[in-house]
Amino acid sequence: MLAVANYHYIRKDFAAKYPSIFGLTPKEFEHQLIALSKQGEFISQEQLLGFRDKPFDKNYILITFDDGLMEQYLLAKPILDRLGIPFVFFINTSNYIERKVSLVHKIHMLRSEIPSLEFLQLINKNFKLELDALEKHKAVMHYNYDDSETAELKYLLNFKLTHSEQQLLIDPIFSEIYKEKDIAKSLYFEDEMLKTLFNNGNLGSHAHNHVPLGKLHLNELDLELTSTQDFFHKKFSKHASILSYPYGSYEASSGISEALEKNDFKLAFTMERAVNNDVETAPYLLSRYDCNDLPLGKSDLFKTKAIFEKPQFRKWYKNESSSINK
Repeated sequence: MLAVANYHYIRKDFAAKYPSIFGLTPKEFEHQLIALSKQGEFISQEQLLGFRDKPFDKNYILITFDDGLMEQYLLAKPILDRLGIPFVFFINTSNYIERKVSLVHKIHMLRSEIPSLEFLQLINKNFKLELDALEKHKAVMHYNYDDSETAELKYLLNFKLTHSEQQLLIDPIFSEIYKEKDIAKSLYFEDEMLKTLFNNGNLGSHAHNHVPLGKLHLNELDLELTSTQDFFHKKFSKHASILSYPYGSYEASSGISEALEKNDFKLAFTMERAVNNDVETAPYLLSRYDCNDLPLGKSDLFKTKAIFEKPQFRKWYKNESSSINK
C-alpha cells in the first residue's frame, strides 16, 4: 500500500494579522517525519514509477510538496537530506518563465491582510456571486481546516471565479501592497535549485499555471500540459514523469487522464484523503493526505489507528469513464 503526504508551507512561524495558511515549522515537520517513519518505508519518485505495472510489496510513504516554494528548499530539504528521506517538489513552470507570483499565492498573501468577510463582500459586490447550500457544504468539506467564512471564500475564489475574474479582483489590490517582482524572486526556487532537484529525481510538475485542470476547456488543458512539459524538456532535456493537480479536488482532477498520458505523464496525484492499494488501477488519480491529516497534524485522522490499519482506499477513480483509470 502507499500513503502520500503533501506539504506546502514550512516556516519558522506563521504569525499574521489574519492567519491564512496552515503549514508546519521545521521542528514540527521533522517530528512528523519521524512519526511517519514508524508506519512505513519512504519511497522515491523513481521507485514509485516502478510500481506502475506491479503490486506493492510493502507499505510505503511518499513525501510531496506543492508550489515550488523557496522555504521548502531552505527549511524542509535539509531535514529530509539529513534523515535520508526521498521526496518530490512539484512546481508551476510559469513562475520561472514569466517571473510572476501565482494568483493562489497572491490570494494567500492578501488574505493575511484582509479578513475573509471583507473579501466575500468584495466578490459579491464585483460579481454578484454567492454559494448555494451544496456548494457551501463542498467548501467546508474540502477546506476542512478553515472556519466556514474562509472555506466559502476559498471555494469562490478557486472554483467559481474564472482565472480572468480572479485577476480582475486580486491584481489591483496586490499591486497596492506588494512589489510583484521582488516577491516572485524570494518566493520560488532559483534555477540552480531546480537543476539540483531534477538531477536528483526530486522534481515534478504542478502544471504550468496554478489552475484547476479538470475545469479547463480541452484547448486550455492541452496548452497547460504542453507548456509545462516544454519547460521541463528545454531545461532538463526530459519531460516530467509525475504531476500533482493544483487544488487537488475531484472537480480539479477528474476527466483528464487521457490528456496526461498524451503529454507523457506517468502518474498524477489528487487530494483525495485515502490510501492507494496499487498504482496500476488508476495511475492518474493517486490519492494524498494533507500533512495536517497525518500523525501530529492539526487534524490528525490517525489518533486511534495506524495509517495502514484497515485504511480508507481511494474511490474517485470509480467515477471515471476513462479506459486508463479502471
